[in-house]
Amino acid sequence: MKLNEIEHIYFDLDHTLWDFDKNSALAFEQMFTKRKLPLKIEDFLEVYVPVNYKYWELYRDNLVSKEDLRFGRLKDSFDLLKIEASTQTINELSVEYIDFLPVNNHLLEGSLEILNYLKPKYKLHIITNGFEEVQHKKLTNSGISEFFSTVTTSEEAGVKKPHAHIFDTALKKAMTSPSRSLMIGDNLEADVKGARDFGMSTIYFDYYKKRAEVGEIQIQTLNELRDYL
Repeated sequence: MKLNEIEHIYFDLDHTLWDFDKNSALAFEQMFTKRKLPLKIEDFLEVYVPVNYKYWELYRDNLVSKEDLRFGRLKDSFDLLKIEASTQTINELSVEYIDFLPVNNHLLEGSLEILNYLKPKYKLHIITNGFEEVQHKKLTNSGISEFFSTVTTSEEAGVKKPHAHIFDTALKKAMTSPSRSLMIGDNLEADVKGARDFGMSTIYFDYYKKRAEVGEIQIQTLNELRDYL
């Protein structure tokens, strides 16, 4: 089934094009090596990943600040691992992580291929809840910034997905309408429901291959976008 009315395609970035899990693991590994921390990356990530997810949900719902997220996810992880770390050390690590994260820029399988396929046919854009300074570095360092006509971050818009204003901000920048726009992302609440409620078409990228019944167009690989676009 082709989506024939679409002219503008909006992508989420992390877990949709940019391989956040891999790049984040590499960043922590480099940080721990630099500081000679006797901590296995596998043990740390087993605890950190769900803690980080929880903090991002709180951040999306405006229940914690950016600073609280950056500090809290590390503090809680160290506490669960029974690792003593001073407030100063955690603050330093939270800053280092933001510095290290855009250094590694692995893309998800099929990202470049699908962007090259779509670019001649559509205007491509990014809408992301990630931090302004980090997301632009990711796009530039991974070599995909040239594909996108606009990039809209939650910090720029003043609200986070799924709030309607971030989608309104992004579409106004592109001078387009919801009926001509498609949102592709891995988060059912932020990307899919938010864009759908704003009147956009949506495709759910089932990044973790849960294959849940979601009532949306659903893909497990980026290459499947060719079936609809």
